[in-house]
Amino acid sequence: MLRTSSYTIFVKLPDNDRDVLLVHGYTGAYDRVSRGVADFLRSREARRHAKPLYGDWSPEPAAADTAATGAVSDSTLDLLREQGYLTELTPEEEETFFAHLATKLHQRALRQAPSYIFMPTYDCNLRCSYCYQDHMRSDCSFKHLLRSMHRPMIDRIFAALPRIEERHGLDSHPQSPRRRNIGLFGGEPLLAANRPIVEHILGKAFEMGEADLWAVTNGTELDAYRDLLGPAGITRLQITLDGPPRKHDARRVYADGSGSYERIARNITLALELGVGVSIRLNIDRTNLTDLPMMAEEFVARGWDRHPGFGAYTSPVRAGNGKTDVGTTLSSWELDRALTAMREEHPSLRVLARPDEGMRAKVRRIFDDPRNVLPSLRPSFCGAHDRMYIFDPFGDIYACWERTGDSDVRIGRVTPEGGVELRDDQVHAWRDRTVASNPVCRRCRFALHCGGGCAILALGQNGAFNSNYCDGFAARFRASVAEAYLEHVSGAGPAAVAERVCDL
Repeated sequence: MLRTSSYTIFVKLPDNDRDVLLVHGYTGAYDRVSRGVADFLRSREARRHAKPLYGDWSPEPAAADTAATGAVSDSTLDLLREQGYLTELTPEEEETFFAHLATKLHQRALRQAPSYIFMPTYDCNLRCSYCYQDHMRSDCSFKHLLRSMHRPMIDRIFAALPRIEERHGLDSHPQSPRRRNIGLFGGEPLLAANRPIVEHILGKAFEMGEADLWAVTNGTELDAYRDLLGPAGITRLQITLDGPPRKHDARRVYADGSGSYERIARNITLALELGVGVSIRLNIDRTNLTDLPMMAEEFVARGWDRHPGFGAYTSPVRAGNGKTDVGTTLSSWELDRALTAMREEHPSLRVLARPDEGMRAKVRRIFDDPRNVLPSLRPSFCGAHDRMYIFDPFGDIYACWERTGDSDVRIGRVTPEGGVELRDDQVHAWRDRTVASNPVCRRCRFALHCGGGCAILALGQNGAFNSNYCDGFAARFRASVAEAYLEHVSGAGPAAVAERVCDL
């Protein structure tokens, strides 16, 4: 007997009571249907009785009167079945099928080329109050971590890369060198004192073949790397600004309490003029939210928006280090809605990408070219769960940059001979976290669109690494889909979207 798939998502269109958008959680289908067809599907949904382990199921709109949900044509039934909205599977059978599909997608992701991140040091010249690594610079018991990576360690790490690639099913071909993705992170990786170390990393990267090089940096000492920036070196940077000069200088300060804005701004201009792609991240909470229009105007006044490699995006501050007042923070959904509302009064804010701008842009591409653009289904949240390897100055290997420095969660180490020793327990803990491994995500219609959320934020919120962190995703996804469709039918051009280094 046909029933509505448990993974059918209903999206209401603003100012349109006639039509509804349907999205399927694992087939990736997107379809506009009449309200009558949507009500027909709603009336045939199985009821969920079990409460999730964490949070609540995201409610779907209630069905209309049964009088409005009569029979639909055979051709419509065939289409609904083909797209996945109708199924003959029981809820339990469909959950099993979903988990199997998610596992297969994850196994495919595990065969992707790895992404490598080098941490030249855990040290940093700034003392930002919300930094999740703050303890490393304020607690003397972590002083032993604040050393720089040495050249022999860099050589050992590069010797180990082919061993890691073999684990991903990739063969080494000396005649056909592989193009590698290599990033720099910290602490602050681009301290002037680290210049010889970073130069050696770049040299080794190009010695092994082609490489895409990027860095997450505070930008304060970027001028020391002038000749290493550009198409032949570091091509992309993520740099943080937290407001106009006065507000930024109260938040992102040096150890002596002085501000950093002007120095960073000069170096952003330098990087853009050298042809580097610069993505400015704005960490936003309730204390600097209203400064966003001033920031947008500042970017325009400095001419940054005229560079093709420039982008800027907003990200909510997380209360993750015990010093941040939870009452000042915003969820991703709250920040997205606030920025959307502010754009009505301040058109200049369109230079800043909203938190969900990337999601909206992906859906827009599907609507614009449904035959050639495949939906992006995410069996896990980020590269920590399939292909990211982070090397610290001691040769320890981590999966997630928010957990570096804690040897209990390292996934392995580089041996003195340039080999790799991996810890099976931690490799499985990180690499096996998928939407299929969490009983809540397995039953969620949005799971393959969100990937289960950040493991570290889930651990902080729920006390369980393998739990879900939803961050208002259901509302965010529906809003993004509706906006993308309305842009598609109106022919409006898609807004520029900042490239986020942290999504690699």
